[in-house]
Amino acid sequence: MWKWEAEGQPKAVVVIVHNAYEHHRRYAWLIQELRIGGFHVVTSDLPGHGEEKGNKLHDESFESYVRHVKSMMEIGLQDGLPMFVIGHGLGATLIMHILQTQKLECAGCIFMSPWLSLKHQPSKFSGVLTKLSSSVKLKHDVTIEMLTKNYDLHVEYQNDRFYSSTVVTSWYRELLSMMKSVMAHEESIQDVPMLIQTGENDKITDISFAKKWLQNQQLSEFQYKEWKRLYHDLHQEPERVEVYLYIQAFMDNVLRSLGYVIDSNH
Repeated sequence: MWKWEAEGQPKAVVVIVHNAYEHHRRYAWLIQELRIGGFHVVTSDLPGHGEEKGNKLHDESFESYVRHVKSMMEIGLQDGLPMFVIGHGLGATLIMHILQTQKLECAGCIFMSPWLSLKHQPSKFSGVLTKLSSSVKLKHDVTIEMLTKNYDLHVEYQNDRFYSSTVVTSWYRELLSMMKSVMAHEESIQDVPMLIQTGENDKITDISFAKKWLQNQQLSEFQYKEWKRLYHDLHQEPERVEVYLYIQAFMDNVLRSLGYVIDSNH
């Protein structure tokens, strides 16, 4: 687990749960913006991701992901400050799953490009393979060019040795099962302020599912933002400053509603 302190007086804590296949280092820019904005940041690599991964093959259980996310949130609450959770991709789906099973002590949730239905799947034969063996390898082939149109990041992450989108069929089956169960859950999650952001040109997910999921919740405060022309990794796009300012405005408004005085300079 890693924790970065806010620059100046902290107003809240933000827990970041990253997407499948990647690692926390891809959030360096977002972490720094949050710190400047007056937020402590807690994050870490999911089990089997980032520096922890040796063989570059994802076969972790989703229950291990859930336990890890809960541990991050427990650390986020230790400062006694309001806590927000930001989940991206699979990270968002994991938080949605947790919210459907228990109440969280959080001030608000921000979900970016949640994985609820994938447009980009492993090879055509994956449907057959998943029926044959749990240990067959699948190449999901989610490339940096599919995630963002930011050319500088294409160069920076072209040979990212901590990134791997190769999985075993049992992992992919569990992913499909979790996405389906999150969408099929009939009861609303707890009434927590929520912001969901998607990109119009998302090449990985069907963004209509995120909007549908949000509409099925009984929330008194929620926002849905579809960014024109943006790809899946909203926080990596050339327009990421606008994406961040939208997130900060959401959190500042929630904090004001809780009675906190927000410094307009942050």
